Parts: sequence; structure tokens; C-alpha cells
Amino acid sequence: MARFKYSGRDRLGKKTGVLNADSKREAMIQLKAQGIRVIDIEEVPQTLLTKDITIGKPVKLQHIVIFLRQFSTLIQAGVTIVDATKILAEQTESKYLSKALADIETELREGKPFSDACAKHTKIFEPLFVNMIRAGEASGSLDETLERLAVHYEKQHHTRQKVVSALAYPIVVAIIAIGVVIFLLVAVVPTFVSMFEDFGGKLPAITQLVLNASNFMQKYWYLVILILILLVMGMMALRKNKATKYYFDYFLLRIPFFGSIMKKAIIAQMTRTLSSMFTSSVPILQALLMVEKIVENEVYVRVIRQSYDSLEKGQSLSEPMKKHWAFPPLVSQMIAIGEETGSLDSMLGKVADFYEKEVEAATDRLKSLIEPLMIVVLAGLVGTIVTAIIVPMFDIYNNVQTYE
Repeated sequence: MARFKYSGRDRLGKKTGVLNADSKREAMIQLKAQGIRVIDIEEVPQTLLTKDITIGKPVKLQHIVIFLRQFSTLIQAGVTIVDATKILAEQTESKYLSKALADIETELREGKPFSDACAKHTKIFEPLFVNMIRAGEASGSLDETLERLAVHYEKQHHTRQKVVSALAYPIVVAIIAIGVVIFLLVAVVPTFVSMFEDFGGKLPAITQLVLNASNFMQKYWYLVILILILLVMGMMALRKNKATKYYFDYFLLRIPFFGSIMKKAIIAQMTRTLSSMFTSSVPILQALLMVEKIVENEVYVRVIRQSYDSLEKGQSLSEPMKKHWAFPPLVSQMIAIGEETGSLDSMLGKVADFYEKEVEAATDRLKSLIEPLMIVVLAGLVGTIVTAIIVPMFDIYNNVQTYE
């Protein structure tokens, strides 16, 4: 998408600005739709300084939730979709969402459906969003669909934040511990080396070990950094490679306690998404395809594919889940009851509610257990280095006292 700089006039007078469009003609159409008579327009060359660079998703989940809540309120109040889009494009805090909504407004004025306009912005609006909006348009319940999407993303964001905070704490403490140890080995321990050499005699094993570690860090610190970088890159490569991703995800799910939290979080995400889509009348096979793209763990993706194949053959959705260790009996039983009673969306919603609460409770327990454990580990590492320095100093002091 190119960037165009323009000058023109509207009802309030002269106006200048910049907008994004696929071509100069499309830029002119956008400006005309906004009531601007173009005087001059030219394409702005894209450079590293002017080009928008994003890492990860360009729009935060909370901005999407706020947008959906406000959009639903405006539609319920009788505001047209075009006007509601324009209003939210002007007041949203996210510049990427604002640009996308401005483009969507132009598409809407040309007579295109809201879902089709959103589908062009794949980095902001995922397939789940587009398909639920499309179903809402078809059923004439767009305001309800928007509210349902807001609840869905709100709960998803809350669960994700809980898992991230639980996993981030030990990682941050571990990084701090490694940093402190490296600082002591590189900056503090070497100051005592000459004193220990003057002392002579045999040093305690713990002191010799710390001195050897200090020498290694001073001479080969770059190797340590290189090994850490290679480990991170290796894990990323394993995660991205289709042949090894399954085994990597399998290993993550089998990690004690952490794996249990990840299972619950994935089940909560999967069932919440399916419940939202079924409630919005999205066909079940299409919903499973959407969930397959959302769930990032290959172990669960394979079971979802098996459930899809099972439904295509006229069999049960829950049958493949019953046979797999990654799904607790509660999940498969609730889904089976939902299939039998015709209340699958409701049952999936209850499963999602249960596991969202389970994730919250498990992450709180983890943080309460990890905190003292990490403090003990950090104290142990620092204490070992301090002990290694102090023990020979006591020997030096005793020798001096004996000499006197």
C-alpha cells in the first residue's frame, strides 16, 4: 500500500494531509468520499524512516475490545454502520486501527459489506472476526454479534495475560539471577584473585571453582552469549519447523505444572472460540477450520483435524477428544452432551468459563509457589560466590593471628 500526500478543500476550508491507498485513483476516491476537493496529490516515497514498521500484531487486543463495545453501542443507538465507522476511526487511540477503519469507511460508501471490507485487513481482523461479522450481517443481528465478539476477545485477553504473567515472572527472575552472577564473576571476584595468590597454599574447592568460572567468563564471555543466542534460535526453529513443531509442543504440555496451565489455557481458548462462532450461526465445519488456525499448539491442532474428519463422516465431534490424553474427560463429556441435546454452544461456553477460572487459580498458585523458590535460588547462587570469597579470607586472618 502506497502513501499519498494531498492538499484540497472541504466545507471548512483548505485541508492537507497524508493517506494510504493502493493507487492514486483510489486515494482520489477516498478523498472525494470524505467531501474533499483535491487540488494536488502526489505519492510519498517509502523509506525506512517513513515506512510503518510493526512487530507482532499492529493493534492491541484491548483496542479491538474497546472498538467492538463502542461500535455495538452506536449500532444499537441507530447510527448507521458508515457513520459509526467514521466516528470510531477519528477517536480510536490506535493509529493502525484508525487507518484501517478509514479504509473500511471508503469501502462501505462504495456499497461493500462490512465483513468484506474488514477481510482486507488481515493483520488486524482475523478470520474468526470476519466470519462472525458475516454471520451477523446475514442474520440481521450485527449489534449482538459485535457485543459477543467483544466478550470473546475480553475473556481471551484476560486468560492470555494471566498465563503470560505466570510464565514471565520466573523468566525475569532467572535473567536477573544470571545477570547478578555474571556481574559478581566478572567485576567482583577478580579483585580478590591477587590477594589469594599472595596468600599461597591450597584454596578451598568452592573458591577454586568460583575462580575458574570467573576466569572462563572473562576470557570466553562471547561464547556464553553465542550459546544463549543459538539456544533461543534453535527453539524458535523447532517451533516453526512443521516436522519438529509437534514434538516441541508435546514437550511443553508435559512440563510439570506449566504444562497443565498451558492445557487449560488452550482448552479455554478453543471452547470459547467455538461457542462464540456457534452462537453466531457459523457452520460447525467452518468454525473448526477457524479454530485450527487460532490454536497454536500442534498437539491440539491434530485432534481438531481428527474431529473435523469425524464430522465429515457423519460421526461425533467429541469422539476423537475422548481418545486423546490432552483433553480431560470433562471436556469430551460436556461436548458429547451438547451434541445430544442440541445445546453445543451453551455447553462449550460452560467449559470455557470453567477452564478460564481454572487458569486464573492455577496461575495465582504458581506465582505464590515460584516467588519464594526463585528467591531461594537467587540467594543460593549469590551466597555460594560470597562464601567462596569469605572462606579463604578467614584462613588468611587466622594465619595472621598465629604469626603475631
